[in-house]
Order: sequence, then structure tokens, then C-alpha cells
Amino acid sequence: MNRPTAAEPSAHLDQFARQHLPPADQWPDLVFDLPELQYPARLNCVAEILDKAVAAGGGARLALRGDGINWSYAQLQQQVDRIVNVLRGPMGLVPGNRVLLRGANHPVMAAAVLAVLKAGLIAVPTMPLLRARELGVIMQKSQVQAVLCAHALREEIEAVPNRPERTLWFNVPADAQAGLAPERSLDALMAVQPASAAACDTAADDICLISFTSGTTGVPKGTIHFQRDVLAICDCFPRHILKSGAADLFIGTPPLAFTFGLGGLLLFPLRVGAAAVLLEKLTPETLLQAIEKYSATICFTAPTFYRQMAALAGKYDLSSLKKSVSAGEALPVATREAWQQATGLRMIDGIGATEMLHIFISAAGDDIHPGATGKPIPGYRACVLDNQGAPVGPGIVGRLAVKGPTGCRYLDDPRQRDYVLNGWNLTGDAYEMDADGYFFYRSRTDDMIISAGYNIAGPEVEDVLLRHAAVAECGVVGKPDEERGQIVEAHVVLKPGFEASAEMAAQLQDFVKEQIAPYKYPRSIRFLSSLPRTETGKLQRFKLRST
Repeated sequence: MNRPTAAEPSAHLDQFARQHLPPADQWPDLVFDLPELQYPARLNCVAEILDKAVAAGGGARLALRGDGINWSYAQLQQQVDRIVNVLRGPMGLVPGNRVLLRGANHPVMAAAVLAVLKAGLIAVPTMPLLRARELGVIMQKSQVQAVLCAHALREEIEAVPNRPERTLWFNVPADAQAGLAPERSLDALMAVQPASAAACDTAADDICLISFTSGTTGVPKGTIHFQRDVLAICDCFPRHILKSGAADLFIGTPPLAFTFGLGGLLLFPLRVGAAAVLLEKLTPETLLQAIEKYSATICFTAPTFYRQMAALAGKYDLSSLKKSVSAGEALPVATREAWQQATGLRMIDGIGATEMLHIFISAAGDDIHPGATGKPIPGYRACVLDNQGAPVGPGIVGRLAVKGPTGCRYLDDPRQRDYVLNGWNLTGDAYEMDADGYFFYRSRTDDMIISAGYNIAGPEVEDVLLRHAAVAECGVVGKPDEERGQIVEAHVVLKPGFEASAEMAAQLQDFVKEQIAPYKYPRSIRFLSSLPRTETGKLQRFKLRST
């Protein structure tokens, strides 16, 4: 087992993130028991997955495709290096500074993420649907010094009070370019920068990524990841389970700001010399169209999409597709069966966590067991713990615990103590293991709602509803839903003078959509005269779920 050390000097001139790591005794055990996980003390992940590929003669290979874009590895490297030079030059950033990134899935967004990591900065990716209020919390908590944002998503960034002065827009339309000062356009600044840049000489445990995820309290948690963590996720799941290669073309829906998408649609392809298609605003039908159009071989998306795609698959030529990966929420057996019947493909299911960076339990091919998520992938270990933290045997439902080369390190957050127990990472999932070592998902152990692959914290939605003039009390829980897995359901007590009605429900739904990301709004609203509470005043959510 490995605990944190400070033996190797950091390349970071800005030590904010390292100074806000959890205390060493609160870290999980880190396990590096595979030969491929023996990384050198000094390591830059982008130099490893991109620069080395070009240096080895792979520059002409296709790397990224988008709407009207086809970049080779050499062209991607040039784009990345131009951004590196913007970050170091006009923006004046130094290693360890935090950069918030905001953009839909697009090659330029991918290049921006890679550039931040290559420059020795710390990427803080954010979901495209987040609102100004949520972005402001993330900016404050991670103390970001700069922002790179797609021009189409500028509105919410501009609405954040005290946002960093160093804010650049990319993918600026031609009709907007004339009205934008050149020093505010990443596109314009890139055009005059050299197309080559050296990677920062980072330590393997220098922080390169802070990914935020909403916790059960609704207060976002920043999960910290190192340069070596980026390579570790590339050298575990895709190498041993997915078994991807240079001939593969990856496609899918998870945003690059979501670690499922960052790995599956950018890091994993580059690690093996493969390519990826990055497209914005995909629907189940347009994803199927894109698989046919680009002859994609590997697809990453959530069960909700696969459920809808199965019914449409017969309309498209999917003969190029060899593997499909599902994660983000529990995969229903019916969805797995419908997809296999429609395409002939056996779904590769997996469970990961933002805290762990990517998938750690999965199975593929003949190792797939009906109803099971799978087994711990090479590089990771897992078990089921009881309420006292002791491992339990087969057939008993308990808390899923996992450890491997990655692990939970929250940015300055007391909830670190809740996630790590005796060296194990506790994911918040209730699982059961069978006698053959397969793990079966049973439920969440916290109040997180997982809807169509999105994690939604009930208390965060409650906080918004309580800001409405008509709401006296409310409780938000997940309600089972065949289509989305769960939906957000709000139980609302109105103030005197307000009447329960369909119009009031719609008004509350619109109010939530205006305050936080629209996918978090309550699709079901129930009006009650009172909420069930304990004698000490605590809300009894289990009673709301059972009504």
C-alpha cells in the first residue's frame, strides 16, 4: 500500500491545491500491483499519451473528429501546444494555477483540457448545463484564476460575480469575432502562437484535475486527481476489459467534463493510438446516425440512451460497432437484453465514481454474468462492508468498498472522513457479492438521485425550491422510473394563501430550471399538508419514497 509522500519535488509554483489535500491519515490505500502501473517519479500525462505518439511516428494517424473537423495526432498536438503557449504567455499562468473549462464535446474543448494538463496547470472541467450560481460555487471553492469557455456558453459565465479577469472564449462564430477584442478570443490568440511547446516537468503526483460532483448535501465536492491517475485509468479498464486498440473509433454522449466522458472519449483513445468522434447535443437517434456515418467501433453512453437506441437500431447500419459500454447509472437487465437483441452486442457494464476517476468494476465477453455489474477490474480490489466496516461474505447486502491506483481526495472537505474507511473508498452504493466474486448493484446508500446518468442531490433541489415565495417546506427524493432509472420528485408544503395546482407545479419547475442545471428539476411534484419528520425535526426521506 502507498500513502502520500513529498519525496519528489512538485513543479507547481502555486501550491493552493496541494495545501488543501486531505490530511495524510485520511487518504485511502493506493495499490499499484500491476507492472503497467509502475510510473516514473516525474510524469506529464499529455506528454505520455500525445507527444510520445507523435514522436514515435504516429503523427499522421487520425486523433479527433468533429463536425467538419478531422485532426491527426500531429494536428491535435499543434492545437494543444498553441493553447499551452497562450496559457503561459498572454494569460500569464504558472504551474499549479486552476483553469475552469466550459464547453460541449468538441475537438477544441478536448485540446483545451489537454493543454491545461500539459502546461502543469490544474483543469476544473464543468458541465455545459450548469448555471451561474453553481459555477460561482465551483470557482470560489477551487479558487480558479482563469476560464476557457465556449462562446456559445458565455452567458452563464458572464453572470458569475467576481469571475476571473483572465477569461477567454473559444469557437467564436465569425459574426461575433469582429465585436470581440482579440485578447478575449482564445481562437485569435492561438493563431499567433508557436505550434510547439514543451510539457511541464511535473511530478507523477502533481495535481492536474479537480472534478466536481454534487454530494448528498448539495454542496459540490472537488475530487483531486494526479498526473499519474490519468494514466492509471487508461491502463486498467480499457486495457484489460475493453481491450481497445489503434484501429478503434470511439463515440458517445458523456460530456468531457464528466470523468466517464473524459476517459471514454479522449484519454482512452489517445492512450492506444485510436481516434474519437466528439459531437454536441446528441440524441439516441442522432447517436445511431453518427455511429453509422463515422463507422464507430466503441460506444460510451448511459442505459437511458441504450434503452431508446435499442428500439431504433434496426433503422441503421451498425455493423462497425464492436463494443458498447454502459455506466453512469445501474443497467437494467431488460435494457441489456433489448440492446443485445437489437445489435447482437453484449453490453459492457461498469461502475465508476468521480472520486475514483473512472470504472473499477466491470466485465466483458464471456465474463459477463446476467444482472451483475461484474468483478473488480485488474488493478482494483473490492469488497462489501457491513455497518461496522467489517467485510461480509456472499449473499449479504452492504456498502461497496474499493481500492486501487486511484482514490478519493477531496479538496478541503470534511466529507473525506465519510468516503474513506480503513483505507477503503466507500462509493455510496449498496452491493451484494455472490460466491463467484461477481458484484450486484442493489441501491444507493445515500440520498443521491441518479436520473438518466446524471447525479442529482435532493437537498440542492430543495434549497432552490425553498427560495420560491410559495414554498414553506419541501423534501426531494428519487422516484423509480422505467425510462430514466429515477426521476426527481418534490414533496412540497405551500405557504398559506397559495393553492396546489398544475399551474403552481409548472411554476415551481420553471423556477428550478432557472436557478440550477435543467436536468435537476423535479419532473414530479406532490403537494402535501406536512412533511414526515422525526421527533428531533429530521426529514424522514424514506417515508417520502414509500408514498
